[in-house]
Amino acid sequence: MPRTARDVVFVDGVRTPFGKSGKGLYAETRADDLVVRVIRELMRRNPGLPAERVDEVAIAATTQIGDQGLTIGRSAAILAGLPTSVPGYAIDRMCAGALTAVTTSGAGISFGAYDVVIAGGVEHMGRHPMGEGVDPNPRFLSEKLVDPSALVMGNTAENLHDRFPTITKERADAYAVRSQEKVAKAYADGKIQDDLVEVLVRSLEQGYGLATQDEPPRPGTTMESLASLKTPFRAHGNVTPGNAAGLNDGATGAILAAEDVAEELGLDARMRLVDFSFAGVDPSVMGVGPVPATEKLFARQGISMDEIGLIEINEAFAVQVLAFLEHFGLADDDTRVNPWGGAIALGHPLASSGVRLMMQLARQFAERPDVRYGLTTMCVGMGMGGTVLWENTNYEGGK
Repeated sequence: MPRTARDVVFVDGVRTPFGKSGKGLYAETRADDLVVRVIRELMRRNPGLPAERVDEVAIAATTQIGDQGLTIGRSAAILAGLPTSVPGYAIDRMCAGALTAVTTSGAGISFGAYDVVIAGGVEHMGRHPMGEGVDPNPRFLSEKLVDPSALVMGNTAENLHDRFPTITKERADAYAVRSQEKVAKAYADGKIQDDLVEVLVRSLEQGYGLATQDEPPRPGTTMESLASLKTPFRAHGNVTPGNAAGLNDGATGAILAAEDVAEELGLDARMRLVDFSFAGVDPSVMGVGPVPATEKLFARQGISMDEIGLIEINEAFAVQVLAFLEHFGLADDDTRVNPWGGAIALGHPLASSGVRLMMQLARQFAERPDVRYGLTTMCVGMGMGGTVLWENTNYEGGK
């Protein structure tokens, strides 16, 4: 029997506005309802896609419990009104959950098992704090398999500052200020809003409302305001709430399709999946993960950073982004990197963030026909990194 390999394209992506955990936008909203809202909006925005043509729904969540459990890809598909013939599943690769949902289901398309999939992620950190219900095996520490700091993400970021002594708190704060400024400008220029889906929210105190924009951004952030923040993970440390992503709630989703099927159904083909790579690193410095993941991908493809025109890297911590930039010889303010800002300002609802990176890259590709290749990359808890290489379907020549 013949084996198949087909080109895979990113058709469309949407997300809820991201909220602050705790008493934020979604304090009284279920996680699975956020996913349902995303799936329904994807189907509404792409009327050429018959619901029965969706072959799989892959949804990631880091904490698969409560309203983020019950094989959320399948349960959300049913709740969203997709035919019961459409299967679904759940994925956990911590922060890279949605990114893995895309690569896993995209690989299925390339192989020929699927024609069209929906892939995304959700995290309601207000309802389900990171690590809820987790019982780490005592062998991790008793046999010294990992450093104790590996189990606390903020501690791993402090460790990364130790490994890269040239990355000072001032550099991290300056990067964070630029992220806030770029997000504010992107909002002012209308770059972000088109991929947000409004969400009905309720509050016992305030009644019903509508979430229409991200809650975490802090426009007007300055170096002076960041300098006074405490360093909760280490006395006189470098990592603060200002140069790291916050605790957030939100959901994302994307439609992927075989390129010929997208053409058949009249769907957009915004960018083409070229390759992806995951790599493991010492969990105590998990933030360095994007470096070997990207190097592994470059070696396989025979390309270098010089050929990459746009980079969307998740900003779990400023130091982690700066370590990536320093390794590849890029300036802290390289214009190719997160042109519209990142998670330090927008928020990082763990498993959902990978698709947000892809949505922004796809939008930027549409504005930059001179750019052929772009990356979406992120660090991952327990010591991993993931990188996806995309090709601009609007490419007209140039770099």
